Amino acid sequence: MDNRTIADNFSLLSKLMDIHGENSFKAKSFGSAAFTIEKLPLPLDGMPLDDMKKLKGIGESLLKNIQELLLSGRLPLLDNYIEITPPGILEMMKIKGLGPKKIATIWKELEIESLGELLYACNENRLTLLKGFGEKTQDSVRENIGFYMANRERFLYAQVETFALDLEKQLRQLFSPATVSLTGHFRRQETIIDEVELVIALPIDLLEETLVSMKAFSLVTRTEALLILHHEEKVKVKIYSATEDSFTTTLFHTTASPAFLNDFHAAGGNAAGPFHTEEAIFEKAGIAYLHPALREGLGEVGKAKGLEAWPELIQPGDIKGIIHAHSTWSDGRYDLEQMAVAAAQQGFEYLVISDHSRTAVYANGLSIERIQAQHAQIQELNQRLAPFRIFKSIESDILGDGSLDYPNEVLASFDLVIASVHANLKMTEDKAMARLIKAIENPYTTILGHLTGRLLLSRNGYPVDHDKIIDACRANNVVIELNAHPRRLDMDWRYIAKALDKGCLISIDPDAHSIEGFADIRYGVLAAQKGGLTKQYNLSSFSAVALEAYLKG
Repeated sequence: MDNRTIADNFSLLSKLMDIHGENSFKAKSFGSAAFTIEKLPLPLDGMPLDDMKKLKGIGESLLKNIQELLLSGRLPLLDNYIEITPPGILEMMKIKGLGPKKIATIWKELEIESLGELLYACNENRLTLLKGFGEKTQDSVRENIGFYMANRERFLYAQVETFALDLEKQLRQLFSPATVSLTGHFRRQETIIDEVELVIALPIDLLEETLVSMKAFSLVTRTEALLILHHEEKVKVKIYSATEDSFTTTLFHTTASPAFLNDFHAAGGNAAGPFHTEEAIFEKAGIAYLHPALREGLGEVGKAKGLEAWPELIQPGDIKGIIHAHSTWSDGRYDLEQMAVAAAQQGFEYLVISDHSRTAVYANGLSIERIQAQHAQIQELNQRLAPFRIFKSIESDILGDGSLDYPNEVLASFDLVIASVHANLKMTEDKAMARLIKAIENPYTTILGHLTGRLLLSRNGYPVDHDKIIDACRANNVVIELNAHPRRLDMDWRYIAKALDKGCLISIDPDAHSIEGFADIRYGVLAAQKGGLTKQYNLSSFSAVALEAYLKG
């Protein structure tokens, strides 16, 4: 064990002690020891004990820790701190500009325990509300997290989308006139992408020779019909070789999940071409054409068998209004008028402003007095911006016992209420269900917000029984949100079909904390398409007039 490794152990121990609020003098002493050890001219490993005792800056207590480390390769005190520290906090320590004191503040005051949660908090302007954090610090943290995450090899769909589309365009130009198409998980619009896959109608040898010669690619492996490459952008790329005659069949097979292909073949489908279009493959099988997003093997083939056409899936243009947005009244980046004007300019008919409720002090939640002031502003803006409409809403915290954040007379003053869990997320399923069901049964709850509280690639949601939640929402006429933020996409698309079968409405909502956040609607729509959602069953596809009628009914 070299001196640098020993020093790293003591440095980490010092930082973790700081994060946990231990005695600052003791924590600092381990930090000083790390500095001293790293600068030593001779290695400690193999040094006689008597010589170690003579080293300046290394006392008796530190000497015992060094001996323990050299003998066992472990530092028990450090192991203890690592054991009681969430892995995400340890990962935060890798982010430039985040020292132990700042990490401790983020952890203790915002209850954030992962990088994904921290990035989400930056996008919601939560850090600017903490002492010692300004807008520049928040922007720097956001940028540094982005850089760190870009060097990991699992991506949200939104993170890899531009790369994938640009690569498809580049390869089409490079290999013209050969046919090129994205396929696989990306074409199925999966929420998490591990690799970008394409089909190219050219021989495998030509593909290998051309791509490996490019600086951006390095070859991982190849088979008779497949290249696996590593791109300098830290993305794994799969290239399937095909001929022009086999291209459509290859595209069909590589797009679908194995479960979907099993269902397709069991239903009498056969993609052994040649076919010029995928539509022809479905037509020959007597199965209605299924959009690539629907090819997961969750019963879609059985539903489509014998149908003339699958119901038209929801499209981004079907969204008529922004439901669930935040302004500077709580933790948004823009004031209410700016958010409303931007929504109108983008062609939306209405804005449902849903700032945070009073318990969310970390997000500058609204007191009862501030609610009254906001409602007065909404009334004035509605007169001035007509026919554009601002609906009065609140994102009410679901408290620990399942109650909402205001008395009934205050809840009654809103046009609609979005009920969401934001705190005390570590729950058993029984606790989570009791909390959610009580909130759903509250007569003032209109929409259940981000159902499980998950953050993709960052935080698992609390466990819930989706069937019971869907039944409760239907029984209480509560809409289920599909939170469109690409890190949430919650409810999960896999449960949309169940909700639709029970007659529940879904609402694709951007949870926008800025004007730019309106664009996240598109990612919600892509996820909703996987669940088979049509515009008729999406609340944010209602016109302003239809929404008002729904809320009054």
